[in-house]
Amino acid sequence: MRFKSPPREAVAPAIFSHPAFAFCAGRVAWLAGANWPQVADLNAAGPRPAHLFGGAPIEFVAQTAELLSDGLHYEQRIFQRGLVATRPANWHDLLNALIWRERFALKCAVNAAYVREFATPTPGPRSRAQCALTHFDEGGAILVTRDVALVEAWDRHDWANVFWPASGRTEWAAELLLFGHALLEQYLLAGALPVAKCLVVYLPLGASAQDVLPEVAHAIVQGALLADPSELRPLPLAGIPGWHPQNAQVSFVREAPCFRPVRPGRDYPPPWVVASPRLATLFSSGDL
Repeated sequence: MRFKSPPREAVAPAIFSHPAFAFCAGRVAWLAGANWPQVADLNAAGPRPAHLFGGAPIEFVAQTAELLSDGLHYEQRIFQRGLVATRPANWHDLLNALIWRERFALKCAVNAAYVREFATPTPGPRSRAQCALTHFDEGGAILVTRDVALVEAWDRHDWANVFWPASGRTEWAAELLLFGHALLEQYLLAGALPVAKCLVVYLPLGASAQDVLPEVAHAIVQGALLADPSELRPLPLAGIPGWHPQNAQVSFVREAPCFRPVRPGRDYPPPWVVASPRLATLFSSGDL
């Protein structure tokens, strides 16, 4: 069933104090204000940076019949003309604009990879890479960690040890960088239990989670990441400490419906290790 967003007036401003929106707190007025921002407001919120791979300045434009008459696919229009078709008074498109503002390099990379895939003949309507790009663009996130035990527990869907490891660790040794605008859209409903589709990155010593974003963007454009949907791991966000009022109890991850067992035969690829010489040198001791 297709997700249906609530009306703007039905969304309490307190919703946007959830940790999922922390990375875009500077633009909360777009979300929590009484009125919808206009397309002009989205453009006025900052400069029009050039698409990192296509070159055209990015601009949000109202989705009209005249705009669509150019015959271009949505992604091709962004790549070639820099125009992001945006429906007014629409949560999905507003959150997409927010992600463009906050995760610009990743959005450019995903868009460029889409356009690359359009030129590749496929036996079906979409290539495997197009499916992976769509999953990530709509519901994706990047989980950055140095915790090998966390990843091993994740391989088994041992959710209790993903979020509350047996070692007795008191802090969750990972950082989540949200990306999917449809994922954020689910948080408009109180009690939502979204599941992100994650790329997993091992963080070099001395680097921050933000350091890996341009490296991930580069890998996506080169086809080294998001070549297949199987690269993406499900992560029930309600398990992250502080993200759900009931997750202080380990029993929550055993009972809530978002915490599903691993599918028989499902094997996840290992986390991606930053290959950039700039960051790879930070693996000073060989330890994660």
